[in-house]
Amino acid sequence: MTRPSLLDAIAAAQAALPAESRRSLRIARPIGGARVVIEGRELIDVASNDYLGLAFDPGVRAALADAARDQAGARASHLLGGHHPEHAALEAELAAWLGYPRVLLFSTGYMAAIGALSALLSRFDLALQDRLNHACLLDGARLAGAKLRRYAHGDVSAAAAALGREPDRRALLITDSVFSMDGDIAPLCELAELARAENAPLMVDEAHAIGVLGPQGRGACAAAGLRAEHVPVLMLTFGKAFGVSGAAIACSAAIADALLHGARSFIYTTALPPAIAAAIRAAMRRIIAGDDLRAHLADRIAQFRAGATELGLPLLPSTTAIQPFMLGDSRAALDASRRLAERGVYCPAIRPPTVPHGQARLRLSLSAALCESDVEQLLAALAATLKTDIRGP
Repeated sequence: MTRPSLLDAIAAAQAALPAESRRSLRIARPIGGARVVIEGRELIDVASNDYLGLAFDPGVRAALADAARDQAGARASHLLGGHHPEHAALEAELAAWLGYPRVLLFSTGYMAAIGALSALLSRFDLALQDRLNHACLLDGARLAGAKLRRYAHGDVSAAAAALGREPDRRALLITDSVFSMDGDIAPLCELAELARAENAPLMVDEAHAIGVLGPQGRGACAAAGLRAEHVPVLMLTFGKAFGVSGAAIACSAAIADALLHGARSFIYTTALPPAIAAAIRAAMRRIIAGDDLRAHLADRIAQFRAGATELGLPLLPSTTAIQPFMLGDSRAALDASRRLAERGVYCPAIRPPTVPHGQARLRLSLSAALCESDVEQLLAALAATLKTDIRGP
């Protein structure tokens, strides 16, 4: 008997994909000012998560370039001599800023999530998560072998019921703060109270809130008045509002030690380049003093939502920089994205498996780099493209 071919099966599965499910890479060259050049055309960019425009900030770029003159890469993992003074300084500054005893750096947000969850949970534990949590959080629980349960989006009563069904099992309650596809904010205070009552520590992923929300941009948890004792595990990323890359977990000393000894995505990989850590530190300084950027972004969000309402475009209940428009069908989303590009706006279609089937959409990501006229052009393009196609909330 001949063994079936794995490579043939892979090729056949890809060939069978319908056109609306196919994905491809396109070269996009950002040029600052919320602009990107694609196939030789300059478009307004509402696809990136550079919420404060810091990827082009002169101070951030200078810090990166200056540090890179001394050393390009970290050369080793943190535990094998790759932990540079820039890493140590960044961790200390983050801990002081966020009000946590310890911070541990990771190379990406995905690595932070899977590292933390696989180190903190075992197959005997319950990982209770919001149904719309980011894939990295779900994958982290699966890698840990924990019992993964998902409660209805934003439904604290459903979360409480799920915990109540398994009172003898250790549990970790996990949520995004700002949800990446819908843009809404989790009921963080209610979840923190539930976590306290059920002795199920709360982990919050602040990827889309850090830098943007709260005093000094400390995130949605800080905006809600929550501190380290309410949220023992806080995850943040530096590839969005910070405009750089990398991630971190803020936590207690005991949890940091657990990650140091058990987070495989920390132990077995090369550390972030020290120059990246230097750039993150520069971005953090700009964020701390960045009330002007946050105010400008808030103005653009308010302008966009007011204009969309006036044009009759149905909005989802998001007050953040993430403004989605539901189209349902993947083909409709792809066609709308193409028509927006023809009108000078870059906004890729979001399709399954990124979102559930039947929930394809355009996901607009607003930025402080946008000016009033950019938002006016964006609204005009949306009205011409979507008014007859878009679904209501």
